[in-house]
This record gives sequence, structure tokens and C-alpha cells, in this order.
Amino acid sequence: MNILEIKNLNLAFLSDNKEYQALYNINLSLKQGEMLALVGESGCGKTITAMSVLRLLPPNAGIMSGEIIYNGEDILKLPLKKMQKIRGKEIALVPQDPMTSLNPLYTIGSQLIEVIEIHQNLKGDEAVKKAVEVLELVKIPNAKERIKSYPHEFSGGMRQRVIIAMAIACKSKIIIADEPTTALDVTVQAQIMSLLKEIQKEFNTSFIFISHDFGLVYETADKAAVMYAGHIVEASRANEIFTNPKHPYTKALLKTLPDFNSTKLEPIEGQPPSIKDYFQGCSFEPRCKEKIEICSKEVPPCFIKNNSCVSCWLYK
Repeated sequence: MNILEIKNLNLAFLSDNKEYQALYNINLSLKQGEMLALVGESGCGKTITAMSVLRLLPPNAGIMSGEIIYNGEDILKLPLKKMQKIRGKEIALVPQDPMTSLNPLYTIGSQLIEVIEIHQNLKGDEAVKKAVEVLELVKIPNAKERIKSYPHEFSGGMRQRVIIAMAIACKSKIIIADEPTTALDVTVQAQIMSLLKEIQKEFNTSFIFISHDFGLVYETADKAAVMYAGHIVEASRANEIFTNPKHPYTKALLKTLPDFNSTKLEPIEGQPPSIKDYFQGCSFEPRCKEKIEICSKEVPPCFIKNNSCVSCWLYK
């Protein structure tokens, strides 16, 4: 059974009194204990899709249509107070830059304890004990002492572990990890991703993992959805996307990755479209090497074959 379903989600931004669509008929599902990766170039709609689940959208963004079903309820229709109880406790966010999420004026412990008191209804020594426990779970050494430290006294990787600890403390059922390793070196990246996998396994936590790093996705995700210009162009099991990519954009992305058997990288010619660009047909058509006549005239629907969704006329 799915813990989360996004159904036909359409979202737009208002700019200069004009409406510009940013997401087009997004359909995704997430099972308990599963890791779903959203992959694609910057600006393709990965983060705004995830923020729609949390209902943390910019003031000029609005849902045009669609549903986001969490535990049988449409999140988009919930009163704000009920949504606030879900946000942070049941659905948590691990942001790209933890330094912007941690208050530099307060200790790590005071911020973590506040989260525990609000969402776990623990007070005093019990809250402190719980804070130390979750810091130890995310492998922060000497947690009893480090709980008194300030964010600037932690490295980037350690700050990211504190944010993950907050999600564990709340016993979140879904964690949205928005490029959680971007600012970290390769060794720390591997440690953070290993930690997320441990949490997924131990607590049966579901993850939405946002990334442009196909290597991390291949190593960690169960399912993957490739996004381009606000569309999901391909969705399947993660290993299927790597071993048998179907959409021309997915194939092109994989060809940009370093290969030990070749020193040549194949860039994707052209640039992703702006949100203000209008396309009558497929948005990838101007950059596609496999395009056919219909591609410039009609937007391809999702063609489903062997549990894979491919939005490309070549797979009709």
C-alpha cells in the first residue's frame, strides 16, 4: 500500500500578472520503507514537487489542480493547523544547506530539544535524554558534550547529521532529502547516504531523495523519476533506468557521466527551457537527437510498459 500518492499535480507561478506553469501532470507513488529519487537538471521541478508535499511553496506559486494523498487524506485540502502537525513530525525535510536551517544563536541541543518537546511531548530530562540518543544514532561522537555546541562548531557533514537527527526524533514516516550531500566532499557524501540507508532499513522510513547525481541514485534509490521542464519523462525501478534507459533525455543524461572505459563525455546540446517558454509538443524536442515529426506538435502522454512510465512518442 502507498503511504503517499501524487496525482495529476499541476502547479504555476504568477509573475508580471501572468501565469507560468511549472509542473505538468505529476504522478508519483511512495510505499512505506521505499526510497524514491527525483533526478534531472537544475530547474526541472524536483524541489518544487517535493515542497508541494510539505505545502511550503513561494507566495507566488499555486496548485492549479491535482491531489497529494498521504495516509488516505488529500494534504492540499487539510486545514493549516492540521498540516502544521504533519509537517516536521510525520513528513520531515533534510535541506540542501543545513546551516540555513539551524539557528546560529542557539546550541544544537536546544534546537533539537525544542523539536522533541513539540512533536514527542517529552519535557525536561526526558527530552534531553532523547536528544542525546538521536545524536548517537546519527553517529555524532561524544553526543553528551556536543549537544552544548553551536552550529558553527560543527562541520557541514555533522550539521547535516543534526538535521537528520531531528527527523528521527520526530519518528517521521517520510523524509524529503533535498540534495543532502551537495556541499559535502565525496567521503562525507558516502557517509551521509549510508546513514540514510541505515535509517530507511532500521525505521522503515520512506524517502523522497532529490538529486542530480545519478551515481548516488543508482547506489541508494529503489525507484527513480527523471524530470525535465516540469514533466516526468521516465519513471521506473532505479536499476531499470540505469541498465535500460528508454527516454532520449535519460539516455542523454547517462552519456554525460564519466565512464572508466571511455575518456569521452557527450554533452546535451542546447539549454533547458525557461518556465516562460511555450511548447506545443514535447519540451525536450529542441534538444532531442531521436525526435520524429509528432514530437513538435503534441505533448506525449505516459506510455506504461513493464512497470515503467515513458513520456515519449517513440514508445507508443
